[in-house]
Order: sequence, then structure tokens, then C-alpha cells
Amino acid sequence: MTSVPIETAAPVTLEITQITAPQLIPTSTIKPNPQVYKDAIRTSLRASTLDAVFAAVFGVATGGILLSNFLLELGASPVVFGMLSSIPMLVNLVQPLGAYLSERSSSRFHYSLKTHGIGRLLWLVLGFSIIASPWIGVTSEQLVVLTLLVVLFSGLLGGLGTASWLSWLATIVPRRLRGRYFGIRNSAASLTNLLSVPLAGLAVSHWYGGTLQGYGIILFVAIAFGLISLGCQYFQIDMNPALQNSSLVKYQQISESAVTETEGTGAVNQIPSPCNEVTSIWNNYNFFRFVLYFGFWMLAVNISAPFFNFYMLDKLHLDVSCVTLYGSLQAGASMLLIVLWGKLADKIGNRRILMSIGILVALTPLLWMGVSGNSWNIWLWLPLLHIFTGGTSAAIDLCNNNLQLGIAPVKNQSIYFAIASAVAGVSGALGATIGGFIAQFAEQGGLLGLFALSTVCRLVAILPLIFVKEPH
Repeated sequence: MTSVPIETAAPVTLEITQITAPQLIPTSTIKPNPQVYKDAIRTSLRASTLDAVFAAVFGVATGGILLSNFLLELGASPVVFGMLSSIPMLVNLVQPLGAYLSERSSSRFHYSLKTHGIGRLLWLVLGFSIIASPWIGVTSEQLVVLTLLVVLFSGLLGGLGTASWLSWLATIVPRRLRGRYFGIRNSAASLTNLLSVPLAGLAVSHWYGGTLQGYGIILFVAIAFGLISLGCQYFQIDMNPALQNSSLVKYQQISESAVTETEGTGAVNQIPSPCNEVTSIWNNYNFFRFVLYFGFWMLAVNISAPFFNFYMLDKLHLDVSCVTLYGSLQAGASMLLIVLWGKLADKIGNRRILMSIGILVALTPLLWMGVSGNSWNIWLWLPLLHIFTGGTSAAIDLCNNNLQLGIAPVKNQSIYFAIASAVAGVSGALGATIGGFIAQFAEQGGLLGLFALSTVCRLVAILPLIFVKEPH
């Protein structure tokens, strides 16, 4: 979410007069003072790294193996697992609306606080329901439905804020350092996963009140960490979206000594029209080719990805603590290699890595075929498989993000990010839904069949990437 220390962030005083975080940068006061700008950027990047660390703890409880095991304990079917994976992707459809609303706001920080903050607080409803279920008579079926509803509405709120947050971060992180910085940031998040996933898994499986109550306690702890992560954003340079498209962009270009095409001054402070922005995006053929690749890739990956944990828990009958240990190995491999991927991406480009490593990731589902519950698979093959998956998927996630940041124009980036996320979200949700229905026929080899289908689709999805041009 290394070698660079993660320090506790202090209030940023970027400016010109003196502004404490969150600081809004007025148009008329921005002056090309690179040293002041660099100091504020350093503080913002440290705060963003801490944001990723605390958010990773929140994600451990609200997704992944712990949430999957919770639903499995409630007797959820494979279709429910498909829905659980498809909802967070399907809600990306609201990202274009969120991008438009964020451009009408006056602060990236306050907009993020409203969307992600309320979305994370919604998980309190599920936490209270789990803890109080013996006294208020909530059934397992009702808890399954409530879980899906919380995932849906928190995802919708998160979807409204994601494009704005990504545009905010894209402006803060200097272009030439994106690969290295996101590698360090994701490595810190992976280290957090490495430590917190097995601890949370042990706490849930050995909780004296049972695994369901144990999950409820862990959920409360995770929500607290999620709110702390939003507090870290307070120490980042705040952005006024209207100014982000004009003065701040020009100031960043001065700081980085970048030579870019300047926008006309007559429209820099105008709020973008969604229709005009969507039209300009589809006229941007390079971005369209990236979106085509990204959408197909998300569909192909999610045909099988949501069902690896289900396969281990339900078909191989592995204990949740064992599965969380595999997740830690995967996070550890990601943590160790992602910084290397970031530096390599800065040198040779993101597209080359996506094409070469993408082939390995495409073949990964085939490695699950023939896996059984014997000792050789449990203690050797499955750990090696998760380590391999963590190292390769880290490259794909990092380079997909960096390539998108590089291709999207600087002006009104949030609209571009929103369109890409919406397309990828629908495609990913469709893939998870297809996988869920195939997994229903597991007795007839459905799970192994969807693993093979996912490999074929992943290989096909790489083809549009050949025609994508990565800016230098």
C-alpha cells in the first residue's frame, strides 16, 4: 500500500502565507518556489504512505479471506461469493458521477472525508449486528444479506470518491517518481498485510466466543484503523479541483521542469461538462485502447480470482488460519518485489512489464489444477503458488496504475480515471458473476473449468495492450 522511512506526518505549511493542513492553495498566491513545494510534497507523500498502511488494516477485515471465511461460516453459496466480488467492481459505475461532483467541490480532502468516511462507518452496522445477533435474533441468512448490503452501499460511497482521490494523488506525486513512490507505498501496505492478516486470522479462529463473534471484534478494530487512515489525508496538500486544472498544474510543471502543452486560459476555471469530457475521452484513441485492455483484463482475472480462497476453504477444507498464512506469504512476496518493479518501470516503461509479466499471471490459474489437500500441496505447493502470485500480481497492479496515470491528460484527470474504473468495474463484475455460476457446478469440475477459462481469457486480454502507446 523499504528503504524510505515512514515518518509520522506533521501539518504541512505549503505556501506563501502560512496554511496548516488541510491547506487550500489559492490561485493568486502560487509562486514558483521549488524548495517550499518539495518540502510540502515530501510531507504529503509520507502522509499518503501512512494512509495506505492504516487503510490496509481496514481492508484486511472488510475483504479478502476474513470476510470470505465469515460468509462461509454463515453457509453462503458460491453465487454469494460471486456477488461479493462483483459488487465492489460494479459500483465503479458511479465513478463518473463522483468525478463530476468532486470537480464541483472546493476541497479534495473534505470530499474524500464525506465519501470514504461515511462508507467506512457503515461497517459499524454489520459489526453491531454480529456481536448482538444472539440477543436480537439475527439469522445467518439475514447476516449474509446485511453483509452484501453493507458492501454495496459502502462501495457506492467509495466509488464516488475514488476518482477524486486518484486525481489528487496523481497531482501530488511527481511524474518521474511515480514508479518508485507507488512501489514504496504499496510495499508498506503489503508489509501491513503480511503482519495483520495472520494475526487477525488467529484471533478469529481462536476467539473464545466463536469465529463469528471474533470476526465482529476484528471488524471494529479495522474500522478504527480505516478512520485513522482518512485522518492521515489531513496532512496532504489539499487541492481545489478548479485550481488543480490550472494554476497548480502549471506550478507542478515548473517544479519538475516539465515541458508540456499549455491549456488555453479561458476555460481553466470552468467546471467540466460530463458529456464534453466523455466525448473527448473517446476521441483519445490511445486512452480508449488502454480502457479496452483494462476492461478485458479485469473480466478475465475475476472469472477465477474470487474463488481461490473458496476452493481452499470449501473444497480442500483448510483452516482459516492456514489460508491467512498463505495470504501473508503472498503479501510478503508483493512487499519484497514491488519496489523493484517500481524502479524497473521507471527505467523500461510500464507497458513492457505488463506484457511480459501478464503472460505469467495469465498462466497462474492453470497451476491450481490438480491441487489437493495432501501434505505436499499444503506445505510446499500452495505456499510457493501464493509467493509467485504475490510477486507477479504486484507488477501488474503497479504498472496498470502508473500506465493509466501517464496516459490520462493532466486536465480533468478524475473524469478519465472514472471512465476507466467504470468500464473495468463492469467487466470485473461480469467476470465474477460468470465465475460464480460456473462454480455452482463444482461437482462436475466447475472450479477447475473456470480456472482454465480464466487463463484463456487473460491471454486474449493482453492483445489490446500491444497497441497502447506509453508516454515517456
